[in-house]
Formats: sequence, structure tokens, C-alpha cells
Amino acid sequence: MFPKKIIELLQIQYPIIQAGMIWCSGWELASAVSNAGGLGVIGSGSMYPHILREHIKKCKANTSKPFAVNVPLLYPDIDSHIQTIIEEKVPIVITSAGNPKAYTQLLKENGCKVIHVVSNVKFAIKCQEAGVDAIVAEGFEAGGHNGREETTTLCLIPLVKKHINIPLIAAGGIATGRAMLSMFALGADAVQIGSRFVASIESSAHQNFKNSVVDAKEGDTVLTLKEITPVRLIKNKFYNDLAATYNRSASKQELIELLGKGRAKKGMFEGNTDEGELEIGQVSSNIDNILPASQIIEEIIDEYKSSLMEIKQWD
Repeated sequence: MFPKKIIELLQIQYPIIQAGMIWCSGWELASAVSNAGGLGVIGSGSMYPHILREHIKKCKANTSKPFAVNVPLLYPDIDSHIQTIIEEKVPIVITSAGNPKAYTQLLKENGCKVIHVVSNVKFAIKCQEAGVDAIVAEGFEAGGHNGREETTTLCLIPLVKKHINIPLIAAGGIATGRAMLSMFALGADAVQIGSRFVASIESSAHQNFKNSVVDAKEGDTVLTLKEITPVRLIKNKFYNDLAATYNRSASKQELIELLGKGRAKKGMFEGNTDEGELEIGQVSSNIDNILPASQIIEEIIDEYKSSLMEIKQWD
């Protein structure tokens, strides 16, 4: 019923990986997703090393199932994070936003399975050469930091599939069982889901941000700040200020100054929906409630199975 490669590689029940979203993916969400049969992921990009260790320990205490830590390589404290992961014997690491060669060998020597996130074929090939165990190919629809190429998931997955022979995980615009089935048809072995899990009970996102996700309509998100690091976010006062800055042909330095520090924390964790960065995917327009992570997974699996039956009836 499901592709087997990722299920067997990661020893999980369902080929569903929860994305490691900064400010939204603590131990509560990760353990809930793992307990429900997916792969829960702690997002370390917003954590100091001692906070990451605390989340890993709490995750271990609340699930006996496999879980992972996501490590965005562009953030500070990466060496400390890697050391913490090794010391705490985290079974799976998902690296992103950097060179897959940087830590893959070290992590694998210490018993970790390594997955790396890419947004194009070039880096997918580099990942395979670096020896990662699997690749997440993330399309333009995804929330948060994104690729500059603007390749949609629909185009990216079959393109990457042609150039690699290791397991492939699709990401970007996936929140339902029908979407998961479509990714398998395109050649993916699993899906990574972020935005849907932001709007979960266990997500560490602020309630104001969760409400903004539920309220989002078609066209309410945009990919911007390509000059610095591309990011997809909900249009709000901060985005309008940013758009006005672009309209007067501001320099990259002016954009950096407007962005400042802590915008994502302000919006997603502290709940300032006017001045904060509200990072979320296009699929937010298809999310209309906040549910426990276990129920989210149950609904995805039920819809997947019913959609698969519909297709089989075509014969």
C-alpha cells in the first residue's frame, strides 16, 4: 500500500516525515508524530545547544519510536548541535541549507542515518555523492526558506528522481492524503509535511500564528527576500513594509536592515502577526482547523487509502 524504501530505512509505520520547522517543532510535536506512526522531527535551528539537548531528552522520554533532528547548516552553534546529536545517540538527522558533505560522514560514523534537503537537481546529485541515505526534494510551494529556482514540487520530484538512485522524499504543498498519493505517483518514496503540522495542538508555534495559518486564503503567501535568503511567508504589515522597500529599489543592505534580527521568532513564536515573519507554505489556504498531530496523520492516511481505492476502481 505504501512505498517501502523510507519505511524500511527509518523503521516507521507510515512514509510521513514531519518537517523540522524553526519555532514550531519541539519535542511535543516530534514525539506525537512519531507515536502516531510518522517520523517526528525536532527543529534545532531556533535552539541553543543546551535547549536542543533538553528537547532530545524529553522526546526520548515520550516516545520509543524513531525521531530525527533537523539541522539547518546556515545557523550558528552547528558544531555544538552535531556533538549533542552524537552524544544523545539521535538515530536520524536531517540537514538543510548547506553543504551535505560537511557532516554526513561524521554522523554516519556515529550511527546516524542522514537525510539532506535540496531544491534542485544539482544539489540532489551532490547529496548522493556525499553519501546521504535519502534526499528531501522541496518545491517552490513550501514555507520557510526555499530555493531560488521556483521549481514546483510537481516538476521537481520526477526531475530529481531521474538523477538519483537513493530514496526520495517529496516536500512542498503536501497536507492531504491525495497529495501524498500524487507524490508517490511521481516517484517519491515518502512525503515531508510542514505547514499542516504547524496547525497542530502540539506545535510550539504561538496560537496567533496558528490562527493566521488557518485564516490564510489563496494568494496570501509569497516567496521574497531572494537577495538574502529566500523565504515564503504570509503577507502582513512586515511584508507590506518589505514590498514598499522593494518598490523604491532599495539596496540589499537596506533589506537586511529592515529584516533585522528575530523576525521569525517574533511572528511564529511570540505571536506578533504584524511585525513578525510568518513562515508558511502555499498549502496553508487548504488548512482550516487545528488538530492533534495524531488526528492529522489519521486523516491523511484515511484519505490516502480512499483515494487509492478510487483509482483502482477505474479499472
